[in-house]
Amino acid sequence: MPELSAQDTGPVVAAFDFDGTLTRRDTFTVFLARGLGWPRFLWALLRCSPWLAGYALRIVPNHVAKGKLMQATLAGRSLAEIDGWAAQWLAKDFPGQLREDAMAHLARHREAGHCCVMVSASPDIYLKQVALQLGFDALLCTEMETAGEGDACRLTGRMRTPNCHGEQKVVRLRAWAVGRFGPAGLEGVTLYAYGDTSGDKPMLRLARYAWYRGEPWSG
Repeated sequence: MPELSAQDTGPVVAAFDFDGTLTRRDTFTVFLARGLGWPRFLWALLRCSPWLAGYALRIVPNHVAKGKLMQATLAGRSLAEIDGWAAQWLAKDFPGQLREDAMAHLARHREAGHCCVMVSASPDIYLKQVALQLGFDALLCTEMETAGEGDACRLTGRMRTPNCHGEQKVVRLRAWAVGRFGPAGLEGVTLYAYGDTSGDKPMLRLARYAWYRGEPWSG
């Protein structure tokens, strides 16, 4: 495990991707399958297969394919129902999914008093609970649109924010830093970043110290 620098001055931020970095696998599809049940989830995948296949072939953008899947699985569902999905997923699927090496990095940053931020393309409808459980100071992720109020509040199936993937991770991290540290934002901040896919590399390039799939990374 890499050593934290003893020469860091000013604020220190540790930014972690979630799926595949802190966990052993993607969590969003498992969350959907747990909530819908496998028959309905597989039917949703079949309905979205043209866009999912296009994404696999790199001819359909990530946010388009993801948006189609979200529409097919989440549109019209109440927040109470989704909270129930999240509780089931946290109880039955989440335990055992955390990577020990990545969690050790997170623990060291927390022990050092660093500001720890989860930056993920997965949606807030379950990551809010995850970030709270893992002790993160902030969560930057894809946020889902809702309509209605109170018991009538439901997901529209659309994203309220851009998909937090690739360059959007940098946009969100910079905007958060301005709110946290003032107009200078990340200037003067020592940034550590951890990721595992090409969608994390823009964030890794922003960092003074970066790790890709558990190894030091210089871009």
